[in-house]
Amino acid sequence: MVRSKPQVLKKQQRDASSKLDVLIVGAGLGGLGAAISILLAGHNVHILESAPEIGEIGAGIQCLPNASRILISWGLEEYLSQHATAPQLCNMIGWKGNKISDMNFHEYTKECGTPFWDFHRANLHMGLLERAVELGAKLTVNARVEDIEYETDAHSDSTTAIAVCTDGTRYKADLIVGADGINSKCREILLGHEDPPLLTGDLAYRLLLNTEDMMKDPELRGFIEDPQVNYWIGPDAHAVNYVLRGGKLFNMVLLVPDDMPAGANTLAGNVDEMRALYKDWDPRIGKLLALCQSVFKWRLMIRPGLDPTWSHESAAFTILGDAAHATLPYLASGAGMSLEDGHVLGLCLARLTSKSTAQKKAALDVYERCRRERTERIVSRGNRQQYLYHVHDGEVQQERDDQLRAFGKFNGKGKVEKEEYEAARLKFGDDPLAWRWGGTGSWLITYICEDDVERRWREFEAEARSEVRRDSEESVRAVL
Repeated sequence: MVRSKPQVLKKQQRDASSKLDVLIVGAGLGGLGAAISILLAGHNVHILESAPEIGEIGAGIQCLPNASRILISWGLEEYLSQHATAPQLCNMIGWKGNKISDMNFHEYTKECGTPFWDFHRANLHMGLLERAVELGAKLTVNARVEDIEYETDAHSDSTTAIAVCTDGTRYKADLIVGADGINSKCREILLGHEDPPLLTGDLAYRLLLNTEDMMKDPELRGFIEDPQVNYWIGPDAHAVNYVLRGGKLFNMVLLVPDDMPAGANTLAGNVDEMRALYKDWDPRIGKLLALCQSVFKWRLMIRPGLDPTWSHESAAFTILGDAAHATLPYLASGAGMSLEDGHVLGLCLARLTSKSTAQKKAALDVYERCRRERTERIVSRGNRQQYLYHVHDGEVQQERDDQLRAFGKFNGKGKVEKEEYEAARLKFGDDPLAWRWGGTGSWLITYICEDDVERRWREFEAEARSEVRRDSEESVRAVL
């Protein structure tokens, strides 16, 4: 079924009896996204950011249709479309430069109703920040949270939480949302112990090239004149590039084995060292890297699922985004998961009719039902992509490339169902170009937060009714 573009959400109006004061820890993409969704649900939002000013570092970021759907529903289409690139093709290329297969993004956009967008991360961040402020978000910088305390009011049947900052300032809220990224203090507060992220064995060189220099080279000019997303895959490494800001910048990410010293997460990189890692690859990569003057490298880490729950038993504290489920960037879904988390949380809080602990617990229960299984599945598939992209030349590599070509034969046919792949003796879900229908496309890029919340809320209510009936029957049996 071809999906339509979402409608822009209107801000709910609610009275004081059900209007939460929500404190969000962290002003990254996930925190700002949560702020927008919760404000649209009619609640108050105050964002605490530990940095001295609110901003975003980094370079390019890809938004899949599931994420662009959310951004459009938040009223950001006009702003973001001015800063987005919408490439037509995604190419899978062998490390020596041989094209293996591709994916037509525009074909999938028609089916999903929303686009594949590429941004400079700062443009996406600024759009979210301005929208959050427009909707009424309050912002405080230089506010580093070191602990969370709780207060219960027996008269109102509600627990509030207090964020305690390093300078002694205390902020009270009906709900605190930890959105403080991969090195999350909020996660450790929730767990009650230290919990560092896990190393993946990879790091990323991230660089931006000025496209004026590329346009002077006939072999590189095509990258700008016909914007596409390109993946070179090879032994122990891969490379990704795409155009940003209407062709003014060219984003490259180089994924290689991690050689950073213990304790370091971001370091200035050595350009010559980076070039040497790709000296035997497609000569076009060498030409591109010759244009690079400086580079940073970023250690890639993950966070597996958070057990037993994402929320405190008081229903006054929960977490989202990288704090809950940081993933490798190999599905281009880290930011998308954070935006989904924030939107789903806001949709669940939109259903509150009081500030009671019972209602907040219900909202957080449904929030986690929607998010846990999906995010764990995405983290797992990201780990799988690490293996698929980095196999050495040989039998496994040939099998992978054969699969890429076989699944690619279904290009141009609209949405492809499981039975069609199985008829061609292909296992549904095994496509190494993961976004296509034969990979994760049927569930990753087609996800709609509103539909999931509706389904899970009905599931929760049915279970609650069943539990009431069971308790009633047990009471009757006890009397008899």
